Amino acid sequence: MKRTPILLILFAVIFSLSGITSGADHRGFNKNKLAKVGNEVQRLIDEKFIAGAVTLVARDGEIAHFEARGVSDLSSGKKMKKDTIFRIYSMTKPITTAAVMMLVEDKKISISDPVSKFLPEFKNLVVYDKSGKHKPAKKQITIADLMRHTSGLSYGFVGGEIAIMYTIKNVLDRNASLEDMMQKVTKIPLQEEPGTVWRYSIAIDVLGRLVEVVSGKSFRSFLKSEIFKPLGMKDTDFFVPKEKWSRFTNQNGRNGSGKLFISESASKSQFKKRPKNESGGGGLCSTANDYFRFCQMILNGGELDGARLLKKETVDLMMSNHLPPSIKNIGINDNRLGIGFGYGFAVRFEESDWGSGGREGECGWGGAASTHFWISPKDGLIAITLRNFMPYEWTLEKELKTLIYEAMGD
Repeated sequence: MKRTPILLILFAVIFSLSGITSGADHRGFNKNKLAKVGNEVQRLIDEKFIAGAVTLVARDGEIAHFEARGVSDLSSGKKMKKDTIFRIYSMTKPITTAAVMMLVEDKKISISDPVSKFLPEFKNLVVYDKSGKHKPAKKQITIADLMRHTSGLSYGFVGGEIAIMYTIKNVLDRNASLEDMMQKVTKIPLQEEPGTVWRYSIAIDVLGRLVEVVSGKSFRSFLKSEIFKPLGMKDTDFFVPKEKWSRFTNQNGRNGSGKLFISESASKSQFKKRPKNESGGGGLCSTANDYFRFCQMILNGGELDGARLLKKETVDLMMSNHLPPSIKNIGINDNRLGIGFGYGFAVRFEESDWGSGGREGECGWGGAASTHFWISPKDGLIAITLRNFMPYEWTLEKELKTLIYEAMGD
């Protein structure tokens, strides 16, 4: 029998020990450096800047870091847990656009279709004029306009006079159906001509209604059967059912002196009751693990554990910048240099001083209660940071992103 030379054995042992002592693991992370992520979260908790958080980092399909720290209830001291349920608000948006792209693949719709083809109330819209003499829109809103936020629609917190109109009409009323919402929205002028400006808006809620009309199912039913069930997203829904109330976190705010307080308790939350408005723009509650499964499906090119939801070329399209040349970057009361928008995701198309050390090709988005995720396809990386604080703070992305990238091996 041929024997392995003793020197080769010694080299193999030395090589494996060097990996252990350097802290490297098989996912390409330096364990010691990755541990700084949890340490930084703990520092923020100890300084009472945040109450608690759940953080998850995965690479090449494997979770390398998954921790829950701090508390979900400031009053009782109830511990944050890995399966704590959060209000993910606008992290709902990429799930909605994935649903839309499934209908595109089924050839039931095209991204270039005018929305009015399916929602006739959007046919004869007008564009706001401060004189009060609103002018007919020159272009129809397309499905692509809705997915990339170039529709001319607005939100109740961005858009001047139009935003005020949205607030007065209570456009985002949880107790009104998506159909009712569309009737309200189309009676309000557009902020600008479709396709001319990137403006964060209720566009993705319109897509939720589109899914209902085209599929013949309620938006919730479509998501449950076509996305949540195939991906095993067992804790994602538009409300938190009674049997899961114990896992639902409070929502916090900060008073004038900077002290945290409970701004919406889980026990009295509107999310304990199923809404009539199944908001595709910001209505879901979820967990870190559930959202990781959605992100991994996207990173895998539309497939997870044998369930294929989308083709790879469709996912690539979603994660590409689709802003026209006339729109250089996005911004929500700011100017996010180097950041464009795909179909449901912000997309970093070049390096810039904006954005906490993000890398070119990175895609992601956040939710109003300071939740955030990003995906770096070239690194095989998924990062999810879940908090329970409003209004939105960049804290966890700002403090953790560089640490996560620094922990990756070359």
